[in-house]
Amino acid sequence: MISTNDFRTGVTVEIDGQPWVVVDFQHVKPGKGSAFVRAKIKNVITGAVLERTFNAGEKLPRAHIERREAQFLYAVGDDYTLMDNQTYEQITVTREDIGDGANYLKENMNVVILSYDNRVIGVEVPNFVELAVVETEPGFKGDTATGGTKLAKLETGATVKVPLFVNVGDVLKVDTRTGTYIERV
Repeated sequence: MISTNDFRTGVTVEIDGQPWVVVDFQHVKPGKGSAFVRAKIKNVITGAVLERTFNAGEKLPRAHIERREAQFLYAVGDDYTLMDNQTYEQITVTREDIGDGANYLKENMNVVILSYDNRVIGVEVPNFVELAVVETEPGFKGDTATGGTKLAKLETGATVKVPLFVNVGDVLKVDTRTGTYIERV
C-alpha cells in the first residue's frame, strides 16, 4: 500500500483493478478543511489520462509493473517476436503494444518488456537509436548544417527530416520518442 502523501511522478498505483502511473501531483492544504492531493494519472494499459483528487493520507495498493530486458528478433506482419534475455523464452507482441517505437526496431536490438499480472502491457524502445540512411535526395556542394531539411528513409523503413548534407549510407542518431534526427554518427 502507498499513501497519497508519498505520491511522486512515476509511482504506479492500482485503482479499480487497473494500473495507473502518476504523471503530475500537487499537495493542497486549504485554509480550512482537510488537506488533499490533486493528481494527474495515466492508465498504463489504455493510455487514458485522468485528473483525480484524493484525501491526504489515503492508501492505495501499489501496482507492480515488471520490467524485463528482451531482445527483438524479427517481425512478421504486425507481430513482433522478442526473446527474454534471462529465460530465453520467446514472446510475441503486437505493433500496438510497442507503439511508434516499432518504426525504429532493428534486429537484435535490446528493449524492455513491461508486464502486469503476467500480461504484456507494453514495450519500451531505447530513447536513441543509430540507423543507416537507405534512401534520400543527394546533397549538393554548398549545403550547410544551418540550411533546410529533406526526408530520409532509414533501414527500418521509418522516415525522418534530416539536414541537406546527409547522404545515403550515413548512420544517424534518432530520438525514438519524437522521431527526430539528433546527429550524424
